Amino acid sequence: MSALDVREVAVAFDGAEVLDGVSLAMASGEVAAVLGPSGSGKSTLLRVIAGIVRPDRGSVLIDGDDVTDVPTHERRVGMVFQDNQLFPHRSVADNVAFGLKMAGVDRMTRRQQADDWLERVGLAGFGARSVVDLSGGEAKRVALARTLAPAPAVVLLDEPLTGLDRELHDRLAADLAHILRSSGTTAVLVTHDRDEAAAVADRTLELADLRPETPPRAE
Repeated sequence: MSALDVREVAVAFDGAEVLDGVSLAMASGEVAAVLGPSGSGKSTLLRVIAGIVRPDRGSVLIDGDDVTDVPTHERRVGMVFQDNQLFPHRSVADNVAFGLKMAGVDRMTRRQQADDWLERVGLAGFGARSVVDLSGGEAKRVALARTLAPAPAVVLLDEPLTGLDRELHDRLAADLAHILRSSGTTAVLVTHDRDEAAAVADRTLELADLRPETPPRAE
């Protein structure tokens, strides 16, 4: 059974088809990168998996359960966005613990798990800081920790390393790969950067190869 199974998903906006019969099956703990030019539908695919966009046809299964009609907050899907979307009025620790709070985890356990995840992403001791004082790389680490802390079934990464200088980008790509693998996280990364995909993912696919007329081609 696949941890994530996207089956022949199609999405059109204003009559223009963005996704046309896209399928993707992933094993538990696998990290897959999906490449494609801007506007090709990569982010739309992530939003379908997350439940933000409902497909016009096709289905999404997570751990064998059809979640096509399940609301986003009930899918156990985490998402890391390009712009991090941290809460500026909350501390670093409170940002990381936010998903745990929404899940009803008690305060002490939330703090312990937030501290643990901050250590995993290389930010031990940052819990009391304001997120507005973080560097770009630190903010991205906090966003990743916040996403992983509730132990989602699938993590979706929408060009999460955009906007960093090359040296920092490459260092965070290596750290991201290590964090995802050490936590056994099933993850889909969308990017236009082939080197980033190779550094982070177990498997790299072109979005065009996920359509029915062309079998998926791993690199």
